Amino acid sequence: MKRNMIILGICAGLLAIALSAMNLLHGNLNQDEGWYLYAARMVRHGATPYADFAYTQAPLLPYVYSLFYPVVERYGVFGGRFVTTGFGVLSALLSAATAARMVDRHKLFTALAVWMLVACNVYQSYFTTVVKTYALCVCLIMAALYALTYRKGYAALIAACFLALAAGTRLSAGVLLPVVGVWLIFQRNRRWHWVWFGVGGGAVLLVVFAPFFSEAYDQAIFGLLGYHAGRDPGGLKSLLVLKMGFVSRFVQAYLVFALLTLGSLCWSRKSDQRNAGVLLLWMCGIGISLVHFTAAFPYDDYQAIAYPVLAAAIVLTLAPRVHERWLLPALSCLLLASIATAFSSPVNQDWFVRGRDRIWWLFKDQSDLEKLRAAANIVRSYSLPGDLLLTQDVYLAVEADRAVPSGMEMGPFCYYPDFPREKAERFHLLNREMMMELLESGQAQLAAYSGYGLAIESPAILPVSHEDETAFFGLIEQRYEPLAVIDAFGQAHTALKIYTRKDVE
Repeated sequence: MKRNMIILGICAGLLAIALSAMNLLHGNLNQDEGWYLYAARMVRHGATPYADFAYTQAPLLPYVYSLFYPVVERYGVFGGRFVTTGFGVLSALLSAATAARMVDRHKLFTALAVWMLVACNVYQSYFTTVVKTYALCVCLIMAALYALTYRKGYAALIAACFLALAAGTRLSAGVLLPVVGVWLIFQRNRRWHWVWFGVGGGAVLLVVFAPFFSEAYDQAIFGLLGYHAGRDPGGLKSLLVLKMGFVSRFVQAYLVFALLTLGSLCWSRKSDQRNAGVLLLWMCGIGISLVHFTAAFPYDDYQAIAYPVLAAAIVLTLAPRVHERWLLPALSCLLLASIATAFSSPVNQDWFVRGRDRIWWLFKDQSDLEKLRAAANIVRSYSLPGDLLLTQDVYLAVEADRAVPSGMEMGPFCYYPDFPREKAERFHLLNREMMMELLESGQAQLAAYSGYGLAIESPAILPVSHEDETAFFGLIEQRYEPLAVIDAFGQAHTALKIYTRKDVE
């Protein structure tokens, strides 16, 4: 049986590698990839988040990715995705290892089942391949939970450090600190571990956040809280639809997990022994999910940091109920279900298709990364390394190794039309007046705008008015002339228009 399980594990490993590779090479571009990598570039060049440029997440990711930025300089967004994939795969391994350490029997079965649920889920693979906070954050979360499988005081200290770092990557992960702290208080065999946990977590939180609060308190508070609180869901009806959509898309993305969870509720037994570690995993996974559910715009991909925890929890819940003779068939069925859901997902359709025109599928002639490279080649051909690129498609600036004008570091989310000038300058953003001055100045050698350019008013995330949009592009056409157009470019596959300054040959 062990030999057959190992064969299934190898198959699952190959499937996970294939999904990661396809998402790496063919996964749709996301605007967030640009400003996250650009933030890492800024940090590598000595800038500080909040104080020197706008940033709307906890501050750790730019510092971690700045260590790997030579890979991005050499390989562009592909390099950033490669680094992210490493964190994503490591998070899946830690999930499997954590679950295996929490059981006394069927350790291999448990580890492989968790690996299949996490690493062989194409949705999870995609969102821990594209450059977002998810892969690094969940890697730190699972490292913390793995540390807690050791019943030593220093393990609680280490776990707290990892969880504080996770909160320093994505603020919603901070809910795990009180959840785990309270859980430790009620563990009789872990006496005073909560003290170690509190000391470690508090110390690391101070190290991560205190420098930014002391240097740029207002900007940090706005980036961490104010920006997100300012989003406008559009009334109660829209809010309810968004909440229901969040749940619906979560079930679609993680269908095997959803079915297993439903099955566990129907297949409960009073004789099941309570496992404190399993309870902790459920508390952590549900705690993060509730935080995400309460967000004004609860995007389902937020759950990428909760899912590996939940996957380990459901396997640990069900594994003791499976008779030994059914272990291999259960694992085989789980692998088949993972394959079926992986290759029936909208994610893999997006590798090769960019939508539908009535009854005709619109196939991609190139991957999104290849189109990004083509656009970057044009930018490099018509500008010098020190030149500015006027664009809100920041992943193009990253790919071409060009800087964007000050205030545009957040890409499509840099425009706050109603901010007073003093506040916009202090927060390193652009209001209506400043945007018009920037477009009129023609300080950049080239300009590049897709459908995401000059389109979004923050923080409410509303469309730019038709009048403002017309005025903005009118100013661009006064200072710049068309150079090239790339169809079906970037996120949402809109046309990218590249302009060159009129006074430059």
